[in-house]
Amino acid sequence: MAATSQLQERLAEARRVAVLTGAGVSAESGVPTFRGAGGLWRKYRAEDLATPEAFHRNPKLVWEWYDSRRQLIARCQPNAAHRAIALLEHRAPEFLLITQNVDGLHRLAGNVRLVELHGNLWRVHCLDDGQVTENLEVPLQAIPPRCGCGGLLRPDVVWFGEALPPEALQAASDFAESCDVFLVVGTSVVVQPAASLPTIARRRGAYVVEVNLEPTPLTSLAHESHHGKAAEILPRLLGIPSDASGNFEFRISNFEMPSSDSRPPTPGTPEKPCSP
Repeated sequence: MAATSQLQERLAEARRVAVLTGAGVSAESGVPTFRGAGGLWRKYRAEDLATPEAFHRNPKLVWEWYDSRRQLIARCQPNAAHRAIALLEHRAPEFLLITQNVDGLHRLAGNVRLVELHGNLWRVHCLDDGQVTENLEVPLQAIPPRCGCGGLLRPDVVWFGEALPPEALQAASDFAESCDVFLVVGTSVVVQPAASLPTIARRRGAYVVEVNLEPTPLTSLAHESHHGKAAEILPRLLGIPSDASGNFEFRISNFEMPSSDSRPPTPGTPEKPCSP
């Protein structure tokens, strides 16, 4: 971890603030990543299911996997890193959250100005009429689900082998080129094109700060690099106060951060991050 941080001072002077997040942020809420011990479902790898070809072959199987993920994520809650980023949005005059996560936890924490590069698990896309709508059923009532028009629905996420939505990527690139501060939280910064965004910001004069469990290719380029859990490090870097028990106090002008869940309640939903 960097010995000292200029982040609060830089943020106080900044007009445009960007944040890039990855799977590490969600993992701290109990959301399993595609890789590692939680990467297998039944006998399948995520790479075998999250593709257009797999969906074409067996949409029921693919939707069974996504339904299991949605049920797990519905039990998870935003952690302190999510809430710190949501608070930062309220502080910054101009702000953009660029996330590679599809779980919707940033929205749940209160972020509004965001680009979801890889889509969102809680939206579906009709293959017949092209409409994208929200679907909060947990569990799904029918697998595979269908649109009101009768068309087959697919998750509104970017699968392996598919390009990122051009409008989302353009918005992220434009903001990276003009921001004053660029935070990189919970990502290994190896998957393109998102990995190039902090480098673009650095070249354009932005102050770049990394928070991640381990060093990454960005570590040597960032002005500051802090290694450890984002939920522990990021609130402190932002100067968010904590109580005597060490719990951070997320407030905006004496109002608490929003905590209501826009997703359907599920029996036994914990208030703390869930376990994979």
